[in-house]
Amino acid sequence: MIKSIAVGVITALLTFLLWNGIDVWPVILILGLVAALTYTGVWNKVVQARHGRQVTVGSAVRVTFNDIGGQATAKNELKEALEFVRNPERIQDLGIRPLKGILLTGPPGTGKTMLAKAAAEYTDSAFLSASGSEFVEMYAGVGAQRVRQLFVEARQLAKRQGQANAIIFIDEIEVMAGKRGQHHSHLEYDQTLNQLLVEMDGMGASETVRILVMAATNRGDLLDPALLRPGRFDRQVRVDLPDREGRLAILALHTRNKPLASDVDLVRVAQETFGFSGAHLESVCNEAAIMALRDNSPAVLDRHLMDAVDKVLLGERMDRNLRAGELNRVAVHEGGHALVAEVVNPGSVSSVTISPRGMALGFVRQAPEDDRLIQTVSELKADIQVCLAGSTAERIMLGEQSTGAANDFEKAWDISRRLVLSGLSSLGVVHEEALSPESLYQAIQDIITQQQAEVDRIITDRDSHLRQLAQQLLESETLSGDAVRGVLRGSDPLALGEATSA
Repeated sequence: MIKSIAVGVITALLTFLLWNGIDVWPVILILGLVAALTYTGVWNKVVQARHGRQVTVGSAVRVTFNDIGGQATAKNELKEALEFVRNPERIQDLGIRPLKGILLTGPPGTGKTMLAKAAAEYTDSAFLSASGSEFVEMYAGVGAQRVRQLFVEARQLAKRQGQANAIIFIDEIEVMAGKRGQHHSHLEYDQTLNQLLVEMDGMGASETVRILVMAATNRGDLLDPALLRPGRFDRQVRVDLPDREGRLAILALHTRNKPLASDVDLVRVAQETFGFSGAHLESVCNEAAIMALRDNSPAVLDRHLMDAVDKVLLGERMDRNLRAGELNRVAVHEGGHALVAEVVNPGSVSSVTISPRGMALGFVRQAPEDDRLIQTVSELKADIQVCLAGSTAERIMLGEQSTGAANDFEKAWDISRRLVLSGLSSLGVVHEEALSPESLYQAIQDIITQQQAEVDRIITDRDSHLRQLAQQLLESETLSGDAVRGVLRGSDPLALGEATSA
């Protein structure tokens, strides 16, 4: 209809100009250029640039819930919340108020954006995504205008695609939806949030296009309470780091298009990647495939995956030529960590290396048998002992300590502080704000002093094992956990095999 009217108006204009003897060729050229730009989509990009933002529409790669591993709880909760979009008639018959917003919270790299894309596929909805930073400008009113425009674009896109639903996904929403009153320089942040609240309040089930707002954040504590109340973001779905079963599922997903050698054990890889997010695990699989390509290997080997875990965790192996004395100190240091780790938590050491990676000259990788969601006092104290072991080994075996233990001391201090603030120290139950800095410092210092005495005893009693570990590391650079345990049992580490050269 609009195109027919436009064609008629242009034809009448050209006729009028010709009747008055005016050259119409410049007008025809301009109209042809505009038509060409509009047809190729360039004009739409120019208009978007004029408004200062671009919206990501849809996705070139379709994402379904089957493509997301390790988030069974989050997926089930999200599917339940999406039923009102899939079955609006049934929801209306039961008198259920449709949800207007779903907030995905959790650490980076856990799959929040992929869950939003899968939700659009699951509900057959038009999908628009934007970042919270796109709505904040120094000029008042710009952010509010962009919020209004986003909802208009969502409705228009759904109509063009012949869909009854649209999902608006806002990543890093804490940038535009922080607690009001914190920005005293100007009210642009507050105006932007107010407009989002108004738009969500105006959403209804009777609209031609039903809109669902989804958002993701790593800092849910920063969001304004008005945004989280029922009627706006009705559901908050926690997307946590995957457990061991979840990590195994993610590894299986990311290795399904990669040839794996017969020696690959994904269960062991899942066990040794505690604390890894889905993004970390994807990077592990990708780096392992790159290493296989570099080695001209027809398949990804187990050592490729193990090296990839170390690379993602620490960085690329560095070509640093340490002096003999420095290398010996690193071997003693890492040997001390490995020795104490095995004494306080048997079977926990996965590997120990003195091959430099990133900023680390050596590293002991520990792989607990089970994921620990809570820790006891004894477990926290054992962690402190492992942190102090490297420096203690240097002092006892070499006569003095070095700066290489700075990060270890920082970790030991953080764990001790957690002990105090969790009410697990001699101070009993405390509150950080009511605790003086001097009392906190003394309580932490007491904990570290007690654990230092225990580490001194362990290393002194097993100095011969430590010397043997350091010698094996100097010869092989990398030892497996079985090789370390073989040394501590007094057997030949190579008999348990797995002392490998890095």
